Amino acid sequence: MPRNKKRSAPPRGGGGSGAAAATAATAGGQQRNVQPFSDEDASIETMSHCSGYSDPSSFAEDGPEILDEEGTQEDLEYKLKGFIDLTLDKSAKTRQAALEGIKNALASKMLYEFILERRMTLTDSIERCLKKGKSDEQRAAAALASVLCVQLGPGIESEEVLKTLGPVLKKIICDGAASVQARQTCATCFGVCSFIATDDITELYSSLECLETVFTKSCLKEKDTRVAGSAGLQVSALLAWTLLLTVCPVSEVKKRLELHFHKLPSLLSSDDVNLRIAAGESLALLFELARGVESDFFYEDMESLTHTLRALATDGNKHRAKAEKRKQRSVFRDVLRAVEERDFPTETVKFGPERMYIDCWVKKHTYDTFKEILGSGMQYHLQSNEFLRNVFELGPPVMLDAATLKTMKISRFERHLYNSAAFKARTKARSKCRDKRADVGEFF
Repeated sequence: MPRNKKRSAPPRGGGGSGAAAATAATAGGQQRNVQPFSDEDASIETMSHCSGYSDPSSFAEDGPEILDEEGTQEDLEYKLKGFIDLTLDKSAKTRQAALEGIKNALASKMLYEFILERRMTLTDSIERCLKKGKSDEQRAAAALASVLCVQLGPGIESEEVLKTLGPVLKKIICDGAASVQARQTCATCFGVCSFIATDDITELYSSLECLETVFTKSCLKEKDTRVAGSAGLQVSALLAWTLLLTVCPVSEVKKRLELHFHKLPSLLSSDDVNLRIAAGESLALLFELARGVESDFFYEDMESLTHTLRALATDGNKHRAKAEKRKQRSVFRDVLRAVEERDFPTETVKFGPERMYIDCWVKKHTYDTFKEILGSGMQYHLQSNEFLRNVFELGPPVMLDAATLKTMKISRFERHLYNSAAFKARTKARSKCRDKRADVGEFF
């Protein structure tokens, strides 16, 4: 993050450990030497090493309550140490599961001190998996890198992570022979890590240019030559580019708008609904930034743009799925209001005893980006992560005593009962409504 936009971070301390451990625990508790990467698939015995630790999916499912339900902080750290060791395993599936397990744990729990001591080991493992792994493993490594930077926040530690991984991520993003899915995840990771860790403004501009090479190419192609499979990559690159633009100096924002503003409307005609939506939301955000720079900002082709946006907001094409049309119409109604009336529908996000109001496109885009990275752990991080609280101007974390936290928690059984009751109520209401319509039909 540039100096003029840099936000405060939690106090730093400690140093990184050396290279990753050379041994990994087996399911039976014995130790064995971990061999370097190999193209050969591991045996069933190798795959069993993950069984000595928690299932990676359990972190995402249980969230921050894992400590209360399954053990102490020491138990969690022990499991994470095992996952870190397994990132060196010769089995690609084992390495991928270990990466996902670490990522899910970091997304659902603040482990700053634990990560700070092992950031060099983790960074080395991520770099190795990005360089030598296949598509799924690269995606898992890039996702972990994003959450790692979210945990560390802005500062020298995250700068070192980006300095090591940035060139590798750039290479994958620009490699046409690489997996599209891996390039897509790497583009999101590169944008998020640059947003958090970039301190040099020239590095920020270099990151923007890297992402521009991806989505501007699609803007220049004819519609019938666009490859459907690459739409996800274009979406990720465009959204990451837009995120970085929100922390650029005013002069650079103006320059980038002049270069690329007129290119984005062509993406509104894409066959991919997610690319159309990403282009529409990016346009709304760019209008917001442009009007922040010049209150009387005027777009030359405004009439044509509003006509396109209105068509998308009322799209009734039969060849598109109902869910797709419903999602598109909802988004483009808001985009049209932003472009024509400079209006934004305020949203409220509740987390614990607090609430946050999303009242502009910049804030919405930033929230959506980190929500995609953290998933169900977003609410926990909004409560506890000082970096995110600084980004959204929430102030210091609210300290709650154990009794208050206990009263706020709802057990799975209680959630199940609540959802069941709500479902029955909705079903009963719909049945009554149908009965009334039937009576009216018989009367006429």
